[in-house]
Amino acid sequence: MDSLTIPLSEEVPRAIQALDFEHTHRTYWAQNECIFLEQFLPSEAIEHHLLPEVEQLRAEVHRSYIPKHKKGGSVSYYTLAAKAPVFLDLYRSPAFIDFISRLVGVAVTSCPDDDPHACALYFYTEPGDHIGFHYDTSYYKGARYTILMGLVQRSAQCRLICQLYKGNSSRAMQELRLATPPGAMVIFNGNKLWHAVAPLEAGAERVVLTMEYVSNPEMSPFHRFVSHMKDAIAYFGFSALLRGGLSRRRGRCPERASLPPARRDSPPRSGNFPGAP
Repeated sequence: MDSLTIPLSEEVPRAIQALDFEHTHRTYWAQNECIFLEQFLPSEAIEHHLLPEVEQLRAEVHRSYIPKHKKGGSVSYYTLAAKAPVFLDLYRSPAFIDFISRLVGVAVTSCPDDDPHACALYFYTEPGDHIGFHYDTSYYKGARYTILMGLVQRSAQCRLICQLYKGNSSRAMQELRLATPPGAMVIFNGNKLWHAVAPLEAGAERVVLTMEYVSNPEMSPFHRFVSHMKDAIAYFGFSALLRGGLSRRRGRCPERASLPPARRDSPPRSGNFPGAP
């Protein structure tokens, strides 16, 4: 079967099986909990299963602008749950969650349903769309891991900029500028990677899927408030958060799949391995 006939639920385990996991694992830890996979899912699978949904969601994009930091569009978890649940099928894939858990060395889970950033889309569609350097700081009691999957990369300039080892006095900072074409994937510990997205040029476009996983989904009420305010102002708008709250109270959010316990690996020390090629 080719990628046009294989269900997305089967594409994910096949993609994981095709990886050299030991090399992936070593590289992730050698790069201070960050790795770039040039082709995780086949581009044909992205184009067949996900890009039609991207086109349908363009009318749902909320644009935000924070001077000197961010300009771009986003679609929240709540909207994906209501109008494009295929993205949640990928996000909640037991095989994918188990893969991430083994890679990062701790059992992770998907974020709670009241997190609009759990699984979302970022649209860079207007000249100058970008985001400044930042960490994906975890407001959860556990670590938060970010997965960025490329969906559309029709831009030569709008790339993910990663500064590895920033703040590490024993390692020289290394900068990567990564294009994320359909099926490419970046995985990193949000508290450890200093990263940005370079400005989009005229006539170009970039769309990525973001998925967040946590080692402990608990969050204090204060940090939940701060997280929601950040997401409302910088990404999805207050109306999206209100709609999300109403849908949860009315029971319209899809139920979570029942997931088997993720396996735990003891992470190696990053110093035991040389830098990735």
